Amino acid sequence: MKFENIENAVAEIAEGKPVVLLDDSNGTIASYLVQSAAHCTEEAVNFMAVHCLGVICVGLDGLRADHLQLTPMPGNHDNKGNEGFTISVEAREDVTTGISAADRAKTLQVLAEEGAKAEDLVSPGHIFPVRVDDGGVLHNSRPPEAAVEMVRLAGVSTVGAYCALLDSTGEVRDGAGGEAFAAEHGFSVVRLSHLSRYRLLRESIVRRVGERSVDTPHGPAQLIVFENELDGSTHPVFVIGDLSSVEAPPVRIHSQCLTGDAFHSLRCDCGDQLNGALTYMHEQGVGVLVYLRQEGRGIGLTNKVRAYGLQDRGQDTVDANLALGFGADERSYVVASQIFKTLGLTGVRLITNNERKIRETEEWGVPVVERVALDVAIRPENESYLRTKRDRLGHLLSL
Repeated sequence: MKFENIENAVAEIAEGKPVVLLDDSNGTIASYLVQSAAHCTEEAVNFMAVHCLGVICVGLDGLRADHLQLTPMPGNHDNKGNEGFTISVEAREDVTTGISAADRAKTLQVLAEEGAKAEDLVSPGHIFPVRVDDGGVLHNSRPPEAAVEMVRLAGVSTVGAYCALLDSTGEVRDGAGGEAFAAEHGFSVVRLSHLSRYRLLRESIVRRVGERSVDTPHGPAQLIVFENELDGSTHPVFVIGDLSSVEAPPVRIHSQCLTGDAFHSLRCDCGDQLNGALTYMHEQGVGVLVYLRQEGRGIGLTNKVRAYGLQDRGQDTVDANLALGFGADERSYVVASQIFKTLGLTGVRLITNNERKIRETEEWGVPVVERVALDVAIRPENESYLRTKRDRLGHLLSL
């Protein structure tokens, strides 16, 4: 994926211009205007008030919120998406009523000033700060985190102002409405999901936390445990042979399947694929197996067992997941791709029948130079399951 739109938007924020943010993190799209708080002049605030119509908020990190003594807003904080709101504030000096465009611009600039102190603000006021998650959009995909991410990338501050874009009926503009607004005023457009991907392609979220050589029925291997620093999950990785001995070693991204891998359930082909991949890599004398902790195509063991019940009543694996409120396949391969990069791999021969896995591995920056097909054992117990994988999920199975 190319990110010229993000880089253009960041350059414009550095110049003091606003950009339109499309929050596509919840299935629907809501539009916002984002600008560096340090660049919010009287004219910029007036533009938000007249054209955007939403409440003017400002995202800032925990250190700055603590330094300015911005305590949490009193009240019930169960409304998901509104976490982090602090007491409303006003600049102590050089303001009158606080509501004018000039007054609100002054407050925003005080919030962004490097040398600002808690004494420079009073509360309540007409600007609404939001304390953002320290992990940014990778921890919490919300407009305040995105606003802070973009001004930080622009190198102008760590305080980002944002305002929802409302239409003439008072509803938040959707994606089409946000893009039309941007085109009308000559603003760049950034999708929140693209901002997350932009960070993931440039930053590592995995680290080694344990390493030991092990002997397996297939042969010796180096077992490395990697931790996902975003959620704390750990993923075992088996390295076979000298990875530097080949340009593109065979690799397998295997999603955990307790029932198939450990207890040899006959209703799936997971255990067969795991053993087949390990056998192949030991025959080649080199390889990497990443064992991702995402049971049941990412829905977890409990929900996978619930899905089994629906399958026993006639639904296939896709419809069972959908009936439980999940996507057909909730898995992600960004962690595996980052592990490959950490191991120094610049290309891989991917052992898989899943075309989506090939595509996503490459999208996350690891070239797949060859697909190595996996033979699967067809049994009466798994034939329907395999047909669903082929016909509804696009797996490369001939059966």
